[in-house]
Amino acid sequence: MKRHFAALAAAFLFAAAPPPAVSTNPATVQAGTYKVESSHTRVQFTVSHLGFTDWWGDFSGVTGMLNLDPARPAASRVDIAIPVASVSTTNATLDGELRSADWFDAGRYPSIRFVSTRIVRTGPTKAAISGKLSFHGVTRPVTLDARFVGSGPNPMTKAYTIGFNATTTIRRSDYGVKMDIPLVGDETIIRISAAFEKAS
Repeated sequence: MKRHFAALAAAFLFAAAPPPAVSTNPATVQAGTYKVESSHTRVQFTVSHLGFTDWWGDFSGVTGMLNLDPARPAASRVDIAIPVASVSTTNATLDGELRSADWFDAGRYPSIRFVSTRIVRTGPTKAAISGKLSFHGVTRPVTLDARFVGSGPNPMTKAYTIGFNATTTIRRSDYGVKMDIPLVGDETIIRISAAFEKAS
């Protein structure tokens, strides 16, 4: 009897919550205007710490938009902003130091912004997104190596959603952030996991 009841309960749960219909085929992606889904978008940076370990930090609360034309990537455009004060390393003291004028200076430069200037498809699910990165009062060209992850209706919100991962590497000294070089690495790896919801 208990086994029969458990089977019925499992069948009910699966019937009530089918797996999400996520497509990994870029050809199925809908063209249109999208906004960043901030709750599930993450920006991570990595630098060397004393040459012994890699050290990570995160930014959250990302905002922005994406105009996407899958048939014509060159006509697409992305513009995102990252709040500097959101920096988090799981160490509250260090977070405060990073927000200070010695490092990111969140008071004077509250936002990091990336605006694309050119998008070129480099593979079935990959693209090179060239653009301008503005950070700490300096704007320089960078290229993101982006990969399409999936698309489809969000099973929780029902909003049509697409997701991408992207990486790039910069030298923080190029942006005037030179504190503790070379003890803390100059080369900075940036990883982005970005979700976008289609505007209604």
